[in-house]
Amino acid sequence: MAKYVFGVDIGGTTVKLGFFSTEGELLDKWEITTRKDEGGAYILSDIAASIEEKLSKDGIDKTDIQGVGMGVPGPVKEDGTVLKCVNLGWGVINAAQELSDLIGLPVKAGNDANMAALGEYWQGGGKGYENVVMVTLGTGVGGGIIINGKMLAGVNGAGGEIGHMTIDLDEQDVCNCGKKGCLEQYASATGIVRLANRALQTSDKPSTLREVKYISAKEIFDAAKSGDNLATELIEEFGKRLGLALANIACVVDPEVFVIGGGVSKAGDILIDATQKYFKEYAFHACRNTKFELATLGNDAGMYGGAASIL
Repeated sequence: MAKYVFGVDIGGTTVKLGFFSTEGELLDKWEITTRKDEGGAYILSDIAASIEEKLSKDGIDKTDIQGVGMGVPGPVKEDGTVLKCVNLGWGVINAAQELSDLIGLPVKAGNDANMAALGEYWQGGGKGYENVVMVTLGTGVGGGIIINGKMLAGVNGAGGEIGHMTIDLDEQDVCNCGKKGCLEQYASATGIVRLANRALQTSDKPSTLREVKYISAKEIFDAAKSGDNLATELIEEFGKRLGLALANIACVVDPEVFVIGGGVSKAGDILIDATQKYFKEYAFHACRNTKFELATLGNDAGMYGGAASIL
């Protein structure tokens, strides 16, 4: 019986690797640089070399390894084919098969946000639930959906791309995806800063944010916690947009819990309270009592999800 499994989370700057027992204990973790030269041609071979080095150093045989689960920042089909990944320079490649050929172990690949959701479902904020929607609020908005304990990837690997739900038909600014009015334009770190800069230009309301040269999402939440009226209005707008989106998701998925993660989630109760208030207002009556939890695994969630995808 295999004793161990690897979880890998490929980011634009670093690749995080985790070494787990098959019981779910994280035994070791480390990072390597994401080499994006020549269209990301070295990323998979660098991962393979790092895993080989770990096995060699610890004297572990490959027969003791159940496999390698890998999160990729882009859409990934069920067979491990990545359908273009701009952040890594990849076109269409079967990343799972290529890494498996390099390392001689079974490999599964999935979208990084889906993997993070799987990690939180397995050992984090979603533990104990079978139907979970993970929402990652960072530079953008990511998502992952777990139904009856299984990850919903979709035909094109785009299941859970909740950041690109259209929630405002009147928006004129263009999202990074090329559309207009995406959730990501309001409920991400960059989104709320965009709203703040817009409000400061179009309103003459007094605010401590006017004294800040480079506004961040954290400063907006901190200002709201200190009673700044303009910042409080921005948090309300943030919660309204996110609450509306999650109410629509609940109509389709009807999860037991929304797990909120990503850097913006560090704002804590003020974010959850604003979102939950509007969620209850907009949700179908049967879904109104859906629970909200904060994610607990932080930046390790993707590694945990990778391991869980194998197990």
